Amino acid sequence: MRIALFTETFLPKVDGIVTRLRHTVEHLQRHGNQVLVICPDGGMTEYKGAKIYGVSGFPLPLYPELKMSLPRPAIGYALDEFQPDIIHVVNPAVLGLAGIFHGKIKDIPLVASYHTHLPQYLQHYGLGMLEGFLWELLKAAHNQAALNLCTSTAMMAELSSHGIERVDLWQRGVDTETFHPEQVSHEMRCHLSQNHPESPLLLYVGRLSAEKEIERIKPILEAIPDARLALVGDGPARQALEEHFAGTNTHFVGYLVGQELAAAFASADAFIFPSRTETLGLVLLEAMAAGCPVVAARSGGITDIVTDGVNGYLFAPQEEDSGAIAATVRLLSNQQEREIIRQNARKEAERWGWASATRQLQNYYEQVIYSELPKVA
Repeated sequence: MRIALFTETFLPKVDGIVTRLRHTVEHLQRHGNQVLVICPDGGMTEYKGAKIYGVSGFPLPLYPELKMSLPRPAIGYALDEFQPDIIHVVNPAVLGLAGIFHGKIKDIPLVASYHTHLPQYLQHYGLGMLEGFLWELLKAAHNQAALNLCTSTAMMAELSSHGIERVDLWQRGVDTETFHPEQVSHEMRCHLSQNHPESPLLLYVGRLSAEKEIERIKPILEAIPDARLALVGDGPARQALEEHFAGTNTHFVGYLVGQELAAAFASADAFIFPSRTETLGLVLLEAMAAGCPVVAARSGGITDIVTDGVNGYLFAPQEEDSGAIAATVRLLSNQQEREIIRQNARKEAERWGWASATRQLQNYYEQVIYSELPKVA
């Protein structure tokens, strides 16, 4: 198959969506498909054999790490040259609209996927009044597709409740070879804890942005006086978070990737994830694959991954700080239970390889191309 993949974010950006797309492109290419990635220009022209067509853009005012690239006629010429069998639009917002447009006018089968819970993000940027309007825009875009894929059952229900049709599940995936308990490293633990390896080590990995609600980790840290917190990642909220966590045992590590990131997960005592806006939470699966016990909000796609008291701990978001504190204290105070959680977390992650997730996606593509799914008028 020849697959044109439109995405609002790609390499060199580092986040969960890019991680999924990297592995997807790699596995699609490995199995004889040809992929054209149309994305904001990041200086790359090829990835794992796939051609990258970069579209120049400008940084988003509220999130300078992200570029907004506007559709332009040259995209049509690139598609004409590539001759795709199918177009896959990831998070159609701006650039993705070009994929929908060209799919319609050229009668190319169209698939869309939903990875970022934008309507909930609005609340964290003072734009909550626009949530209803945004859902209408998303519905108009997604309902042009023959199939709309979500990465969790919670998001399938959410999209369906807002009138988005033809919704199905794109199963989760994680690199269980890179992220492994054997990556535990005393050197990394010393680095993350700022040379206090004997202290309980709490870890967060992900974007430093308002919608991740990282400030909610501070009461947990304060409730465990000898604990250390490592925040791995970067983003627009870093300066505000540095001020918020001033005077606490918090280390802003910056980005880690590959083996270093795997070592960070494997070397921590608990992975704390307070976000309530996750469509899946890929980073949770990476933590679990590395055997790092998870304490996370019972919200969105997280409940598809974490079973409370079995392979991690969940707390009710409405409990404010008390539920998260209680779950973390319980985890740190019972070494035997923590070890069982570690083992169960690894077993859960082992069920979800990228090869299987990409085979499922390829089957969806074939169903759409060969009209096994109902056509959109």
